[in-house]
Amino acid sequence: MSIAMHSLKAPLLAVLIMLGAAIQCGSAKAAATEKAYFAGGCFWCVESDFERVPGVAEVVSGFTGGTTNNPTYKQVTKGGTGHYEAVEIQYDPERVSYEQLLHAFFRSVDPTDGGGQFCDRGDSYRTAVFVSNPAEKAAAESARARAQSDLGKRIVTPILDASAFYEAEAYHQDYYKGTDIVLTRRGPKSKTSAYKFYRDGCGRDKKVLELWGDDAVFVAPKS
Repeated sequence: MSIAMHSLKAPLLAVLIMLGAAIQCGSAKAAATEKAYFAGGCFWCVESDFERVPGVAEVVSGFTGGTTNNPTYKQVTKGGTGHYEAVEIQYDPERVSYEQLLHAFFRSVDPTDGGGQFCDRGDSYRTAVFVSNPAEKAAAESARARAQSDLGKRIVTPILDASAFYEAEAYHQDYYKGTDIVLTRRGPKSKTSAYKFYRDGCGRDKKVLELWGDDAVFVAPKS
């Protein structure tokens, strides 16, 4: 082997080693991220709540639990698909545990309501926890029992086997912080303003506070 060839191969080998290390590092990071699936009524609100949790990397609004493949928002809200409005929570288990997410979830909804959530009525707005393995099922059952004991009321939120999760249309993602203009009953508003108008009008935070009081995770009592 000539000196020239050797001088070319040494840097090339170093680059390949670095690329390999980067790929392994990326795989390790990807493997460290886990997912939780909750249905808590309007997915805009659940997404908004859980994206504030340290350790949560991303929350995706979508549909799950039904039989229709690749459903649209109109199909799901019309009924007949069997799907719930739900979210996929991507989180780092070294920063926030599945049990902590469950604790927050139950205290951010009305788990005693089997007909929907707040002003949103119908099957697609019901609450549910979707589990992917026996460990998640055990954790969800324990969290539900603890929430029922703390609340002193019967909780009807089911724990269901996870199935295909379908991402909702792009305009639903991060709706609560969108700057696009949309038409509301009070005229054109930015998505952020429209979201606040909807959430306030639906009475979500008011009901959660009435139900959970100081235990409400995402809503601070008004002084």
